[in-house]
Amino acid sequence: MEAKQILDMIFTIVGGLGIFLLGMMSISDGMQAIAGERLRKLVNAVTNNRFIACGVGTFVTSIIQSSSVTTVIVVGLVNAGIMNLTQAIGVIFGANIGTTMTAWILVIKISEYGLPLLGVSAIIYLFTKKEKLRYTAMACMGLGMVFFGLELMKNGFAPLKAVPGFEAWFSRFSPSSYFGVMRCVLVGTILTAIVQSSSATIGITMGLAFNGIIDYPTAAALVLGENIGTTITAWLASLGASTTAKRASYAHIVFNVIGVLWITAIFGFDTKAIQSFIIWQTGHEVSASTIADGKTTFPYVMEAIAITHTCFNVLNVIVFLPFVRQLAMLLGKIVPDRKIPEKPKLTALDIRLFDAPVIAIEQSQREIVAMGDVVLDMMAKLKEVFLDNNPPKEKREKLFQQEIELDVIQKEIVEFVSQIMTGSIPHDVEEHGRRQIRMADEYESISDYIANILKLNLKLKDANQPITDEGIKAVSDLHDKITDYIMMINNAVKEENSQILKDAQSKGRYITGLMKKYRSEHIARVERGQASPLKSIVYTDILNSYRRIKDHGLNIAEVLAGEK
Repeated sequence: MEAKQILDMIFTIVGGLGIFLLGMMSISDGMQAIAGERLRKLVNAVTNNRFIACGVGTFVTSIIQSSSVTTVIVVGLVNAGIMNLTQAIGVIFGANIGTTMTAWILVIKISEYGLPLLGVSAIIYLFTKKEKLRYTAMACMGLGMVFFGLELMKNGFAPLKAVPGFEAWFSRFSPSSYFGVMRCVLVGTILTAIVQSSSATIGITMGLAFNGIIDYPTAAALVLGENIGTTITAWLASLGASTTAKRASYAHIVFNVIGVLWITAIFGFDTKAIQSFIIWQTGHEVSASTIADGKTTFPYVMEAIAITHTCFNVLNVIVFLPFVRQLAMLLGKIVPDRKIPEKPKLTALDIRLFDAPVIAIEQSQREIVAMGDVVLDMMAKLKEVFLDNNPPKEKREKLFQQEIELDVIQKEIVEFVSQIMTGSIPHDVEEHGRRQIRMADEYESISDYIANILKLNLKLKDANQPITDEGIKAVSDLHDKITDYIMMINNAVKEENSQILKDAQSKGRYITGLMKKYRSEHIARVERGQASPLKSIVYTDILNSYRRIKDHGLNIAEVLAGEK
């Protein structure tokens, strides 16, 4: 073979692989945008029930079209403390079943229509204004790229049969013995670890088998190795993560390695059973060839490879699913707890979630809700300190510490959401992100005013000018009304209730009127000489700070209603 032919073959294969991978990414992005709300609900539905967790993993991976992405997301959720190890293992099991959808997509005999599908979908994607149709076109465009990329790889591999000694060299990896099977498994593992996409390596394997360069048993053994190789992505994602997140990534490795070990023990029986099924279904041997345009191809091997991939993962899940808790205990021994306690994070946000923006935005929403809970806790502590003539130093310091922490949390949320919004995301996710940034800012401002009220109160106590009983009663009443107000706003944030604005405005006006009433009563006390100038200024500032807390709560209600 001439150097030019070799270069053409390499360029065709590499180009086809690149288009294939880009297509897989487009399918993932498009399907996530279309099924975004359903994905969020599914992740929230994950429970300790292994069957539900497995079902969620299967469905999510069928949409995302990548078990690697699903397991990386799971590692991120575990690292964030949102998902426990038992839940994660169930989802990972399901992800292994969901990823088999890719092989079946490749079995569909419309590869030659990949380019027209790509072209039509690209035109719709570029010129349509309807967002749902646009992302549907993106998913179809990705499907076209997958088919076109596979067709290029098939054509690229075809000349290999004409290379002298190639088939003889490849025969060294023939799975004619147990060690031969394991050699093929090792090749599949290494190739997938390099490419970091089992879908791509399965596409390569199908391309080789379709052109008769490798036989079905060799392809089947390579597929088993590709299932091990795909675990490298989650393992890399777990580096630097929490102990539990590391255990989740190891669960993926243990699941696939042990599965391959027991399947290879019955490899001969397994492959013969699948070949018999193909004969029963199609009436043709797996090795049967067809000739078209002067090219000899082996179309039935494609379906056999897809069945092999599916059977391996489904059978493996059936074997492992009853032992989820036992596997979690084993992983506890494989990855023991750190002797030095892990430093707790202020937020549960994790960059590993960027691969699925619709899920990532749901996690940042949880942090907004958590900020609201912290603000309510600060309000409770503030009242305790305010009513105590000699409040413990620890309580004061804890409240100031919470204000500092909310500053950091707000910064982390803004950075996380901003990063999500830099990618190609659906309009509703972008809108959700903007609302979250605004709400995080409002909650952080509320915490500032709570800390400010505490400072003002301490200032009076240090000056030995305590507020009168009437003043304390007024502030206490105003405090309770605003606490109830913030609680109402928090509930609306949790439920994403866009109808809250009317109630928020009505109750907000009542609180403003109450504040003005208490300020007028204070001015009357000043006129009677019952308050010094310092006390008058500080007391008025306290009332104004409470009003500002109410104003920021109202701003959150306006954000929920879509007015800001």
